[in-house]
Amino acid sequence: MITLKGTNIYLRALEPEDLEFIYAIENNESVWEVSNTQTPYSRFLIRQYLENAHQDIYEAKQLRLAICLYDTFHAIGLIDLFDFDPKNNRAGVGIVISNEANRNSGIGSEALQLVINYAFNQLQLHQLYANIGSDNEISLQLFTKFGFQKIGTKKDWIKVNNVFKDEILFQLINN
Repeated sequence: MITLKGTNIYLRALEPEDLEFIYAIENNESVWEVSNTQTPYSRFLIRQYLENAHQDIYEAKQLRLAICLYDTFHAIGLIDLFDFDPKNNRAGVGIVISNEANRNSGIGSEALQLVINYAFNQLQLHQLYANIGSDNEISLQLFTKFGFQKIGTKKDWIKVNNVFKDEILFQLINN
């Protein structure tokens, strides 16, 4: 089990007990815009996903970790490395904090720092990237804070409520 420890939070591998939490996030339509989701997920599908969560990042090409406060085992968010490409030493990174009360409190910053350190030091990745909607100010600030550089804008990339929005591609290269 992967456990990455920060000052106020820790990141841990997914457990079967996370089913209802993941179900709630995956079926929260307000998160669909940032996760490229268009349909709800059943508990059955999420249970299958959790049953395969034992695969390492080299098998699954993804690593999803639960974000937890030190005083609890229960997840308050998720952080992912996705599109893992070991040949080119890169992966995408995404984060979601489920409860708005936990946002803008440093939790996302701490989780992102832990994943950046893990990706560069343990996985020996050369680069991370993130796709962020141009109107997602909180994520734009978060990723910029950690040195992610804007490398392009995908015009009219995301359709939300019949309105097209730009998506910005950010990249962090490990020098």
